[in-house]
Amino acid sequence: MATEALAVELNRARPATWIDEAVFLAFLLLAFVGLSPFAIQAPAITAFGEVGTAGAGDLARQLCYLAVFAAVVIGALRRFGLQAVSFVPVLLIALLVWCLLSAAWSSEPAVTLRRAGLAVVLVTSAMLSVQTVGAERSLTLWRWVLAAVLIVNLASIHFFPQAVHLPGEAEPNLVGDWRGLYGHKNIAGSVGAMTAIVFLFTPRPGLWRRLLDLVIAAAAIFFTVMTRSKSSLGLLVVALVLGLVYRLAWKKDLDRVIVAVAGAALAIAVTALLIADSSMVERLFADPQAFTGRTEIWAAEIAYIRDHVLLGAGFGTFSDTGGLSPLHNYVGNSWVGEASHGHNGYLQLLMTVGLPGFLLTFAGLVVQPMLAFWKRGGDVATKALLFALFAFLLLHNVMETDFLEGDGVTWVGFLLVLAMLYNLDRRAP
Repeated sequence: MATEALAVELNRARPATWIDEAVFLAFLLLAFVGLSPFAIQAPAITAFGEVGTAGAGDLARQLCYLAVFAAVVIGALRRFGLQAVSFVPVLLIALLVWCLLSAAWSSEPAVTLRRAGLAVVLVTSAMLSVQTVGAERSLTLWRWVLAAVLIVNLASIHFFPQAVHLPGEAEPNLVGDWRGLYGHKNIAGSVGAMTAIVFLFTPRPGLWRRLLDLVIAAAAIFFTVMTRSKSSLGLLVVALVLGLVYRLAWKKDLDRVIVAVAGAALAIAVTALLIADSSMVERLFADPQAFTGRTEIWAAEIAYIRDHVLLGAGFGTFSDTGGLSPLHNYVGNSWVGEASHGHNGYLQLLMTVGLPGFLLTFAGLVVQPMLAFWKRGGDVATKALLFALFAFLLLHNVMETDFLEGDGVTWVGFLLVLAMLYNLDRRAP
């Protein structure tokens, strides 16, 4: 009854205006394009504490985020009143509060507070703006932005030399890899993969519309291939399969139970295999070149976690903190100490916010969305799209760091998935 009453209240709320949609579109453009596309500059810490680029554009971007945040809050309050506060999940609020509290034991408390402040702005903006505009309209606007970014990325290869990794950069093995308007090929690859998922799974009637979606998806896959982002390419295939399984299985209770049991059995089998052949894992971590050198960073993070498992180093202190990284005494090679992130979202959060923060993260970003996906009902096709994106981004965090990582496109994409999922869930009687 409570759920039905909430659905009725949401349906009676004031309709979204073109201003609400324009604000949401501005939020998307800030996150997926920014104010300095194609800029290749040295990393710096902005006033929010995220890794940005040096120059006057940083302050402008921060002001833009704050302006969008204020407009989103005003729009949500206008439409829903004080009920808008309930649209940010309690677990996410608890996680953000813990990140802010970690400044008390952080080696760089000012940086922790600034970066946690940015996280509050992003989470609130995504959750409230999608609720105000609606999941379907939000998805349409996101599609427009992703399609425009893809067109710019493809065209830029012929017009902007810096759209490709150039000789003389810090990572010579990346020379020739496409990156479009982004600073790194891995970022460009993840955006290309998300674009392919969105356009392959969006349910749109009409043959010509469907053909257009397939052409855009094919172009997105081509661009992702040219970035040579192996993580995004491999996980794209997995995400497409999982999204298709969800779409087919969630029409009947028996089918989804069979899929869930089969998935659990597969996970247990893989875990048992790793335990039985632990020497394989040891050899993997002993090889400094495994997973493009990521194992060195993972080993250092695990060593730090063993010594600081309860509270961690403080949110946002992994790198570029204005002082020494917490991994300073745990790395053997200098390049590892200069890494901009931990190449594993789960390990990095456990290292920076400790076990309580990690448990809040797992509950709010993994368990709670999975429970929402488990429910039947609603628009199965749209939920299958969101599930494919959700699976891609969860697995992407095994190789890269997305969770709470500044205003990174993959973190914003993850927030949009959660916001759309919860919007559909709230409206379903």
